[in-house]
Amino acid sequence: MNILLIQREGTDLHHTFYSSETSRLALRFYHPKKVPCGVSIAVASLGSALSLVSELRWYLRRYVREALFEVEPGIFCTRDLAQDIYYERTAILAKPWAFRRIYGFFSSGKPARRLVMAPGSTASDYAENLAGTETTIEVWCTEDEVEDIGDLVTLEEAGETPGPADGPGP
Repeated sequence: MNILLIQREGTDLHHTFYSSETSRLALRFYHPKKVPCGVSIAVASLGSALSLVSELRWYLRRYVREALFEVEPGIFCTRDLAQDIYYERTAILAKPWAFRRIYGFFSSGKPARRLVMAPGSTASDYAENLAGTETTIEVWCTEDEVEDIGDLVTLEEAGETPGPADGPGP
């Protein structure tokens, strides 16, 4: 299982973690990898992922836009859904998951757009809406989290050039 921490604008999260003794101590058993959109951390289980995110909560509030948990290759879930799965045991993951979002990232790793996915749709159905993004990921969430949160960032605003609509995960 992996944790994907999407960094805030203007932040180098990997550098921030290694420049602080407190975060180095919390991450001493992990090997965070720098990815274009932030940091990816491999963990053994969902419980250890939630525990690590809890230990890093101050850094998450200050430097992280969103923490995502990879439930299977290429499919992530939000922190609320991860907590429902682990603590409440109310969510049982099964395909097709009804409450999903798709995130598009520019080549620089900057988030471009987040869209609510319609039931039964696939990532390729959103290629037109995510034009200019290099990477897309599917994010499963709780029913309460499903809302259209997709403010488009134009390529010019991001200083990017058009690229392929779909690509591998971050």
